[in-house]
Amino acid sequence: MRGHVRERGKGNWYAVIDLRDPTTHKRRRKWHSLQAQGKRQAQIECAALIAELERGSYVEPAKENLATFLDRWLADIKTRVSPRTHDRYAEIARKNIVPILGLKPLKDLRAQHISAFYARALESGRRKDGTGLSAHTVLHIHRILKQALGQAVQWEMIARNPAASVKPPKVPPKPMRTYDLAQTAELLEAMRDTRLFIPVLLAVLCGLRRGEIAALRWRHVDLAAGQIAIVQSAEQTRTVIRYKEPKSGRSRTVALPATVLEALRAHRLRQAEELLRLGTRLSDETFVCAREDGLPLQPDSFTQDWDRKIATTGLPRLRFHDLRHAHATHMLAAGVHPKVASERLGHSKIGITLDLYSHVLPNMQADAAAVVDDALRAAVNKRETKPK
Repeated sequence: MRGHVRERGKGNWYAVIDLRDPTTHKRRRKWHSLQAQGKRQAQIECAALIAELERGSYVEPAKENLATFLDRWLADIKTRVSPRTHDRYAEIARKNIVPILGLKPLKDLRAQHISAFYARALESGRRKDGTGLSAHTVLHIHRILKQALGQAVQWEMIARNPAASVKPPKVPPKPMRTYDLAQTAELLEAMRDTRLFIPVLLAVLCGLRRGEIAALRWRHVDLAAGQIAIVQSAEQTRTVIRYKEPKSGRSRTVALPATVLEALRAHRLRQAEELLRLGTRLSDETFVCAREDGLPLQPDSFTQDWDRKIATTGLPRLRFHDLRHAHATHMLAAGVHPKVASERLGHSKIGITLDLYSHVLPNMQADAAAVVDDALRAAVNKRETKPK
């Protein structure tokens, strides 16, 4: 088997392979697009291609474009990821990847095309105003594209994953923003007479996630023991709300502070009276945070209500999820062991807690050093004053 390289246009190199039909034994030529940047590199790739053909490991390049392939890939993974994750993948593909790279034939997609696409997205990737996408969003695009093209390799549609050799943009770490204790007290006072008061309490004093609050029913609340069981989380997609296991995949029990326990008792009574006026009785299956008619709230409604309410206060406009971070920060700053904080927050590993809230650790280390130093000084003083 023989072959040579040929340049068509500036910088477009092809391998031209001489083949023989196994049935008719007639000679024919096969053209294969290369990723080479010069003649020497093209010759090396051509030799590797001939070796693949001789070993029988050659993969025929796919003829469909990237947009068509992404549609097939999204349909394939639909049963292997959560509905919300699938919605996000589809949205990224439809809004960000396909408008730029969608018409590119899959077999012709190269690392330089993907790298140029990332640069363009960072500069002017937003469809509404033409400004650049964040590095975090482009990193997410890269992960999806790399995963999809990896599947194309497994399906033997392409020989190599062009996204694997592209470096995504570096995401600068963002400082965590939370409310301090004084701001938390101000927040609770501002929310006290609103329907957000209980959700805010559960987030900022118990560390519950938004979906966990939306899925909480009264059968999960033990007012006598002063604790709640987190066994479900609500996940909202474009069409439905489904209830699944918590994010860590494990249920947990969270002890209730006296403030939350008192507020939940009063809330249950008000909710029962509210439902009775509509001819409905409160039961163990009733959602703790519900609409006036007892129907469950959508997780997104927490975010929408929160954005409206927090804008009317003088407090920094943080995300609803940041209330959970405030609870973690307050615990660690008060000297709560990170293992306890991790279990309360529902983290699968203590390392997640330590990484997320490392900004609190220097103060904890300083306090620990001071405690050890005081204990050592006391021991030294006791030894010096001991009669010989």
